[in-house]
Amino acid sequence: MAASLAAAALPAAAAPRRKKSMHSSPALIKPPRLQAGDTVGLIAPAGHTDAPSIEKAVRNIEALGFKVKLGRNLEAVFGNYAGVWQQRLDDFHGMFADPEVKAIWAIRGGSGAMQLLPHLDYGLIRKNPKILVGYSDITALHLAIHRHVGLVTFHGPVAVSTPSDYSMTHLFNVLMRPEEGYVIPMALENSRKAEESPEYAMRTVVPGVATGRLMGGNLCLVSALAGTPYAADYRDCILFLEEVNEAPYRVDRMMMQLDMNRPFSQAAAVMLGIFEKCGPAEGDISLTLDETTDQHLRPLAIPAVTGYSFGHIRNQFTLPMGIRATLDTERQTLTLLETAVS
Repeated sequence: MAASLAAAALPAAAAPRRKKSMHSSPALIKPPRLQAGDTVGLIAPAGHTDAPSIEKAVRNIEALGFKVKLGRNLEAVFGNYAGVWQQRLDDFHGMFADPEVKAIWAIRGGSGAMQLLPHLDYGLIRKNPKILVGYSDITALHLAIHRHVGLVTFHGPVAVSTPSDYSMTHLFNVLMRPEEGYVIPMALENSRKAEESPEYAMRTVVPGVATGRLMGGNLCLVSALAGTPYAADYRDCILFLEEVNEAPYRVDRMMMQLDMNRPFSQAAAVMLGIFEKCGPAEGDISLTLDETTDQHLRPLAIPAVTGYSFGHIRNQFTLPMGIRATLDTERQTLTLLETAVS
């Protein structure tokens, strides 16, 4: 009984194995590019999954021309988590240590990835640089790995996502056909959807052109990690943020937390994705989502936009963490100035 309780316990707060200054970052490491026929490791480092979702994710990956290797604890369940933190950590480390696995793809987000951060073997990751793809709660892993390893990871679709031509084209181009000066236009499908769903509309709040390294992810996770050894240091970076299913007052609170910890004005630009289902509930006395985010963006003297094609949506482009890029608000494009893989 005592052993099972110990196994299920939350990880104790601890410093990462490689101690670093709160504001320093290691040199950038680019993982090897993905090749047709490579093996992709499928893991659930956060929320739990089930057999139908695993089958769908495997079909998705195989349809793209890759082999699939399942994490040993992929079907584990502990509350709303994919097993206790040690099981999820073992699968994560196992995929990095496995020479057969060339990329690691999270089946979904959910919650719980933060529990792994104090226990990640950053030395193992550094010695075995690989592609890591996912978004939402996977943001915690992206930020921690960038901060303590410098490995470029990829804020992109999770493996169980329903693929679209737009999202798969940009995922493939970034991971398999890299080029300097790669221009990413926003998805026409999202612009069409804006006619009935206002959160899909692209808006330029502060116009301009800015260049910096890409840094950010899911707003909830980026704000939760502020002030910790895993926080996003977005000084002189293009800060990108997305969210889903949060009321405007909660979006405001998270943006306030970030801005008070490190002013948005220290970024090179702020790029908000599509905050799906983040408007006020019917009958609520509330600001709109645009009014909420504008409170934070309009006072800035740096480019700021909303409604760009990333987030909890089908048509999303892939953002390589730490890569230099240029945001052009007039052209409504993001240009990757360097390749994200070697």
